[in-house]
Amino acid sequence: MSDLNVAWSVTPRSIMQVGEELGLRRDELIPYGRFKAKVALAALRRLSDRPRGRYVLVTAINPTPLGEGKTTTAIGLAMGLCRQGHRAVVTLRQPSLGPVFGIKGGGAGGGRAQVIPMEEINLHLTGDAHAVAVSHNLLSAFLDNHLFHGNSLNLDPAQVTWPRAMGVSDRALRQVETGGSGKASAKRGQFVITEASEAMAILALASDPADLRRRLGRILVGLTRDGRPVAAEELKCAGAMAVLLKDALCPNLLQTLEGTPAFVHTGPFGNIAHGNSSILADAIALCCAEYVVTEAGFGSELGAEKFFNIKCRVSGFRPDAAVVVATLRALKLHGGGGVPRVGAPLPSGLIGPNRDALAKGLANMEQHIANVKAFGVPAVVAINAFREDHEDELQYVRERAVATGAVAAAISTHWADGGKGAEELARAVVVACEKPSTYAPLYADALPIKQKIETIARRMYGAAGVAYDERAEKQIEAAAKLGFGHLPICMAKSPLSLSHDPSLKGRPTGFTLPIKELRILAGAGFLTAVCSGIQLMPGLPKRPAGERIDLDPETGEIVGLA
Repeated sequence: MSDLNVAWSVTPRSIMQVGEELGLRRDELIPYGRFKAKVALAALRRLSDRPRGRYVLVTAINPTPLGEGKTTTAIGLAMGLCRQGHRAVVTLRQPSLGPVFGIKGGGAGGGRAQVIPMEEINLHLTGDAHAVAVSHNLLSAFLDNHLFHGNSLNLDPAQVTWPRAMGVSDRALRQVETGGSGKASAKRGQFVITEASEAMAILALASDPADLRRRLGRILVGLTRDGRPVAAEELKCAGAMAVLLKDALCPNLLQTLEGTPAFVHTGPFGNIAHGNSSILADAIALCCAEYVVTEAGFGSELGAEKFFNIKCRVSGFRPDAAVVVATLRALKLHGGGGVPRVGAPLPSGLIGPNRDALAKGLANMEQHIANVKAFGVPAVVAINAFREDHEDELQYVRERAVATGAVAAAISTHWADGGKGAEELARAVVVACEKPSTYAPLYADALPIKQKIETIARRMYGAAGVAYDERAEKQIEAAAKLGFGHLPICMAKSPLSLSHDPSLKGRPTGFTLPIKELRILAGAGFLTAVCSGIQLMPGLPKRPAGERIDLDPETGEIVGLA
């Protein structure tokens, strides 16, 4: 049975009932049909004096191209906690249309660990991503219009850094020219995917409408010919952007297949963006639940590092525990057992008994456990088990995880069994949350930009050092001179390796991390360091997933969505 058919086999509860059981009032729920709603920010103001629940992050080892079930684990864990008698909520990132129609598929979970209605989550949901794209592109239009009508701010077209945004993957738009060839207003530009937009990051990190408005005004669009930074406020566009994002700022409430409350808000892409759900979704959830389970994009060296160093820095929330998701197939991949291809059978070295590859690949998991512990947070390993997995290999991973420093390691079958299959994991997380968490960011705000980058590269990736392209050197110097040196770093690199090179599996050492570019996201409040080989606008594969998506001509229902 497909994920979509599994989702349709369940009769959801009214979203009003889900919200009320969470402690939300009817007038704080803005329904979008019967099964999804936005939560008015008045709810946070009313509930803000309540004790906060336990805060649990779900991250992972470096995945195969197929993914290792981080979203399903987060969903399953929340459902497992509810089965254990705890009030739990899961907060997830909204899927991107790029992967939905590209290679990876949707982000609502799968099997018996899904958030529903999955087809609406994976497509438009409540329109937040579209609002982000329109808001982003309005600033692009205002900027080009300013250049066209005389450029009274004396912007240097060659130093305009604000791109355009697009909601689907399209490699042809990575580099574009706007304004007409040869004209004074002409300039080179690019598109980024919507989830990599600074407007999306601002939406995720804003604490209230006033903070949203301030951050939008601080967006750096470029420099004047004499080197002065120009912000969106000077283009008189920030107010209109805030109006477009006003409703999108309110988190989206949904439910899992078992009726567990789920917030799905703001975008993914932990490799090129900060890759976490919104602070506001987590803030409301922490006021309503004993346990809040949230996820961060890709492995611990990407999404989790940004969760700890960026998101928690802004929110002030202290995580109690983190779950590192691992699968036998990914561990064997990192040990040389073969690389899976989307749409092709798994290599035999990944699905059959292969203790040698598994033993070698465990070095990757060990680095991710160390990454979590580097922030002073207790780690639990969730071994996401598949039907073809061998019990002795699962137990071997469990033993190695605990020997490496994890508080516990649990075998989880949530994909096949829902919350019931995650009860062992839920018990382990409860124990981990009772351990002392001494959470602290990895580096101080005052540390120079290069030292922040090198701290991440050495401690999270295992790099021997960092090399900077000439362009990046100049951008780092300019960022410090302009007063942005205190901002945290958002790294953009391959998610398929601890290094920048996706072919380097396991726990590589001795490599030099190449930085080709540094971007100033003054409104979001971080600097993006881009590694060589990374694109902020993905491309489609040879056989995009969108080829399989259609409407049934007889029923009008969606088919082929995964």
